Amino acid sequence: MDDLPTAEDVVQDVFAALYRRHGERLAGLDNPDAYLRTSVVNTSRSVLRRRLTVRAHIPEREGHAPSAEEPVLLREEHGEVIAALRRSIRRQREVLVLRYWSHLGEARIADSLGLSRRAVKSTASRALAAPRRELEASR
Repeated sequence: MDDLPTAEDVVQDVFAALYRRHGERLAGLDNPDAYLRTSVVNTSRSVLRRRLTVRAHIPEREGHAPSAEEPVLLREEHGEVIAALRRSIRRQREVLVLRYWSHLGEARIADSLGLSRRAVKSTASRALAAPRRELEASR
């Protein structure tokens, strides 16, 4: 046992269980001391095994609890991004919306807009670079 109170509980529980099971006939066993020691050891092992199993399956704590102002700041940042997107060229907006909101791949975007895959890649790259530069300049 790794703590005294649990060890004391185990010994007490074994004594109580043996007394309930054998009562006054406990002295009539061949070797009552060995029987009692074996019962304590086996019960201690069971307690430790259960404890290890419980510890192995403890769910991980959530590492990050958002602060009170985080949703407000996030909303403000989203607003800045959307405003920057509104100022971008229509085709750039279309590519970004299809890529990030509709989760389409380059081939599907190219088919939808009648562009080559290379044009989709370069348009997306430019569409992301312009608002990024604008947002960095404003900070």
